[in-house]
Formats: sequence, structure tokens, C-alpha cells
Amino acid sequence: MAKFELKLPKMGESVAEATITNWLKNVGETIEMDEAVLEIATDKVDSEVPSEVSGVLTEILFNVDDVVQVGQTIAIIETEGGAVAATPTAEVASAPVAAVEKALEVAKETVSSADFSDSDKFFSPLVKNIAKEEGISLAELESIAGSGKDGRVNKEDILNYIKNRGNQPVAVAPVASTPIVAFKDTTKAAPVSVNGGDEIIEMDRMRKLISGYMVASVQTSAHVQSFIEVDVTNIVKWRDKHKATFEKREGEKLTFTPIMMEAVAKALKDFPGMNISVDGDYIIKRKNINLGMAAALPNGNLIVPVIKNADQLNLVGMAKAVNDLGGRAKAGKLKPDDTQGGTYTVTNVGTFGSVFGTPIINQPQVGILALGAIRKVPAVIETPEGDFIGIRQKMFLSHSYDHRVVDGALGGSFVKRVADYLEAFDVNRDV
Repeated sequence: MAKFELKLPKMGESVAEATITNWLKNVGETIEMDEAVLEIATDKVDSEVPSEVSGVLTEILFNVDDVVQVGQTIAIIETEGGAVAATPTAEVASAPVAAVEKALEVAKETVSSADFSDSDKFFSPLVKNIAKEEGISLAELESIAGSGKDGRVNKEDILNYIKNRGNQPVAVAPVASTPIVAFKDTTKAAPVSVNGGDEIIEMDRMRKLISGYMVASVQTSAHVQSFIEVDVTNIVKWRDKHKATFEKREGEKLTFTPIMMEAVAKALKDFPGMNISVDGDYIIKRKNINLGMAAALPNGNLIVPVIKNADQLNLVGMAKAVNDLGGRAKAGKLKPDDTQGGTYTVTNVGTFGSVFGTPIINQPQVGILALGAIRKVPAVIETPEGDFIGIRQKMFLSHSYDHRVVDGALGGSFVKRVADYLEAFDVNRDV
């Protein structure tokens, strides 16, 4: 018999940790190779972790809702045959402080409710155990500046703190600017009266995350909006003419979204000042144009998959990327990397009949464009023979941008350039 260490697999270059949401197998149960053992969730995507071997699950090292780092051992599977135990990860093997070894020995135990339960901050089981072994108080732990996602204190942060503990000044940890940290609302909400006919429903995990992101974004960025009406009659006619041929040839539906995304990508190349992020007092100019496309999920939640290097795609490539990401989002099959690295976001509020909206910026980006519904409206048409009233297909573009770094001239010029590209769409263009 041999023991195999099931580790949290790498889920993408930008994903460092995941939360365990459900164990699909219990201790003592038999597991087949490639069979799912547990379900995990990053901040955006849910997925399963399969077993690399066949055997019996003998140990579960983390509980539901625990946050696990990529490469950490999460379970032990006993197999038949020669030794197949996984090699310890460099992260653990190279740990410079004895506290890590002690913490890992007790990481599989549930942290008691007395362990830092009064804190409003999130600390992983590993960090809690290191703090416990080193005699770090709650106030001391909360004072450590976190460099992890959403300002979390990770292993390196607490080890560095322990190493320099005697020289640490007493100070409040600074708030990380990228990614943003959700601000705690110090005002008390008015109590909600509940009667016998009301139903109380707890938010699911994703809705809680969305709620925190939206509040934090509004509190981080100075939101301002610009609106412009666009005549897309030529686009509507062109799509009606070519959508059947396109689907037959490419096996993909031709929607309006890839046409809009193509125009946005072009405008971002013209105005790179919109393709930036803010990190404290610094502006980061993004090299790549990675377009996020907000997608509604069947359960009512929202997710933003990202089209990487969107400016390098032709219309066919854009349509395939939009359909692929949109389809996998609805089916719950997005990978963690599919939602990472966005530099600008587009959301289609017109899907639900809205004429325009005021979308909230997807941090740490500085702009987001809402596409309104396309409507037939009476419009003044200018011709050499004079003006007359005609029926045109029009829509509104709503541009929200961060007024800390984007002024009205840039924000307004950018959305106007998107409109110009759409109105100048070539009706003689080949698919």
C-alpha cells in the first residue's frame, strides 16, 4: 500500500488559491482515477478536483469553506502497488520558519471558534495556525499588512512579520489598492421588519462576492457617465443579410455582440488612456487589450469572462470567442483563467430591454461600456435634397469611467469613437 497526496491543482497563472465548497467523497470511500473528489471555487468560477489515482480516501486535510493555496495537499489517498506519494511542493519544502511545519501538522484540524473568531477579517487556517503557534494575538494579527488577494494575510506575510517581529512598529495595516478591498460600512442599516408572509433567503457564495465587489468599486472609484446615441441601421441590415450564411459556414451564430466588441477594441487602440488600471498613486498602462464581457448566469448571478488580445481578432474570431465564453459561462464550465486579466469591460443591458444604464466599473479597470437595446425610432435624415423623417435602428452607449484618472474629454471622446466605428460600418463588408 502507498499513500498519494492529492494537491490543489494549478488553475491558471493568475489563480493562487481556492475555497473548498463541497467534499464529494468521504473518508473510507473508494475513488477511481479521474473521479471528482471535491468541489472548489475561486472568486469567480466553480470547478471539481479529480483524483489522479485509484484508491481509498484515508484523510481529508481541509474542511468546507477553508481557503487552500495551489499546490497544498488537501487529501490522502491510499493506493495499491508501489510508492506514488507526491513530492512535497517547493512552497512547503522551502519554508524558512519552523512555525510552518508546526502549522501544517495541525492544518487539518478545524480551527476552534475561539481562534480569531471575533475578527472581521478573513484568515486562512494555515495563517491562523501559524499565529496560534507563535502566540500572536488577534490585534497583532489584524495589524499585519496583507499582500494576498483582497488584502488577505498569506503565509509569506505572517512569516515576514514573525522574522521582524521585534522591529515591527505598531500601526494599522494599509489597504491594498489592487485588487481592491471591500470597505466595511460603519453605518448601521435600518432594521428590516419581517412578518409571517416574508421569506428569508441567504445570499449564495457568488452573490456575496458580487455584493462586496460592487460596493467596493463604488467606494474606490469616482464614477461618472457619458451617453451617446448611435445609428446602427447599417449593422442591423448587414447582419440580417449575412447571419444565415455565417452560421452555415462557421457553425456559429452571428450576434451583435462581436460587432460591438470589435468597435470597442479599435477605440481602445485609439485611446490607450482607457486601457489602464490604478494602483494607489500609480497608473498602469496595459499592453494587451483584454475585453471582459459581462454574462448573466441562469441562477441570476453575473460573471465576466475575458476575451484576450481582442484587438488581434477579426470578426469571425471575435464571434467564436464571444460564443465560446458565453456558452461555457451558462454551462458553468469556465476555467479560472477565463475570468482573469481583463483591461476593459462591456455589458449588454439591452438584452433585458433596457435602453441604457449606468454600470459599475469592474476594478481595477477604469471604464465599462453598457450597450442599450436596439430600437426602431423616428429620426431626422439629412440628404442633399433636404431633411426628412425616417425609421432608423438606434441604440444608446453608456460609458462609466473613473474620474480619478479619466476626465470628461477622454471618457466622452472614447465613447464617441466607438459610436463612429459603429455608424461607419461597411455594409459591403465580407463576412
